[in-house]
Amino acid sequence: MQFEEITYSEDGPIATITLNRPDDGNMFTPKMCHEIRDCINEIRRETRTRVVVLTGAGDKFFCIGGRKEGMEDTLLYAGVLPTLEMYESIDKLQKPVIASVNGFAVGGGNVLQMVCDITIAKESAVFRQVGPMMGSFDAGYGTWYLEDLVGKKRAKEMWYRNPRLKAKEAQEWGLINHVVPDDQLQEATKKLALEIADRGAFALAAVKGAFNARHGGVSGLSRMAHDMLLRGYLDTQEHDELSKAFAERRAPDASRFGH
Repeated sequence: MQFEEITYSEDGPIATITLNRPDDGNMFTPKMCHEIRDCINEIRRETRTRVVVLTGAGDKFFCIGGRKEGMEDTLLYAGVLPTLEMYESIDKLQKPVIASVNGFAVGGGNVLQMVCDITIAKESAVFRQVGPMMGSFDAGYGTWYLEDLVGKKRAKEMWYRNPRLKAKEAQEWGLINHVVPDDQLQEATKKLALEIADRGAFALAAVKGAFNARHGGVSGLSRMAHDMLLRGYLDTQEHDELSKAFAERRAPDASRFGH
């Protein structure tokens, strides 16, 4: 897959998506948001990779938010930075996504790492929400998911006071999972990804779907009932009997139901 503002690579069962605008803090643009969405949607449709790593180019920034220039002057979708496209694609992906935070994760960049399933960060990484001090906010993933991770009081403090959290402090708050020395981030990320890749792919997909059903509403429940259950149902005796009975215009044999 070829992209302009991200890079993509595969190493055995591990896929790596790298935000590739290091000279601008790896900040989102509309193009980057859509490229990440499109890349993840392609990963959804293959079985080569079992774990996805999301990181930033360079050694200073994971992502420090989004660039809002260049969008239409409208209150409709065309005038909004499409960050939700990225977040939703990560939630829908049946594979675990690891955020490997290689520097500052600020604003939308912090929300991005929160949406990922697991976060590992280098010691010098910094985590922060800055919207209210810059004339912006995230009233969706950035609040609900943050509250789930650190609790309501700390989530409100992050948004109201905008403190800078060092990696160790972020780990203590429950915002991230692992902290490693700066020079060990890549190696530790790969070790973590390979460990997860050894787990059952269907089992991981079902567990991730169950976690996401809570916030996903009808979409979240559909990911469980449709994506996880329908394919297996199509291989049952019940499905075969009902399909044949309908085609043959006869009553089905109920003794085959539930098998």
